[in-house]
Amino acid sequence: MDAFPAFFPLKGQRLAIAGDGEAAAARARLFAGSPAEVVRIAAAEAVKASAWLGARLAFVAIGDAALAERAAGAARAAGALVNVFDRPALSDFHTPAIIDRGQVVAAIGTSGAAPLLAQLLRAEVEARVPEGTGAIASVLGDKRAQITAAFPDLVQRRAFMRAVLAGPEEDIAARLEAMIAAGFTAHGKVWLIEAPSAHDLISLRAQRALNFADMVVGPASMDGLITRHARRDAERGVEADASAVAVKVESGALVAVIAAPPSLAQALAALGITAETLRAAPA
Repeated sequence: MDAFPAFFPLKGQRLAIAGDGEAAAARARLFAGSPAEVVRIAAAEAVKASAWLGARLAFVAIGDAALAERAAGAARAAGALVNVFDRPALSDFHTPAIIDRGQVVAAIGTSGAAPLLAQLLRAEVEARVPEGTGAIASVLGDKRAQITAAFPDLVQRRAFMRAVLAGPEEDIAARLEAMIAAGFTAHGKVWLIEAPSAHDLISLRAQRALNFADMVVGPASMDGLITRHARRDAERGVEADASAVAVKVESGALVAVIAAPPSLAQALAALGITAETLRAAPA
């Protein structure tokens, strides 16, 4: 990872954009409808630090290279983080290709190396993010304290959220309330993933299981595969103990076990837990 993606809350923040051309106008359009205060600065004024006072983020979109560099220095002196259009070497951060769904925002960046590639990838990803996603996030945000109080355990809370989101988008608030009132019981799952002969031969179903798993168990030889596909916050283990896995599943966790011994499925079955076996992709 060459650059760390971070999200800046915009409410109550001042953003300043310097420049008079289309690049500056595009930056302004990017923040249309946001809760931030957006200030436009003429190129001639941008070399003064006073023009940038109070700005959290500064965008310099000035064609003249020398003037753009001076403006970036002035904005930085005023305490702002700076992005200079088409000049990544002068920038403190890079603007990604953005998918805007209100409270749900997805960003694709290339550290300023290939903006066109980021735009092309954005078009592919945007088609997979429903328009109503932001509204769903808003409802969940409003109910966050209630959900946390009902499910203080993080694993159980994740299981509850998976169950809520698996239903239709309509009436999500009412459904959430009803599920809490009814006493939701978490149901976990176990995937037994056959170890691939090469890491790039993992099947799509196995890859998806690793993406979702709350706990991933596998030998050291599978560390590269796990690092590539598992969630960063997923619990890790080296040896799968049937009793320990059963406890996780009963709490609502999703568990993925790579290269599990044949006896594990039998031991889990004896504990009343059925595991799904995922084969490796053919070579």
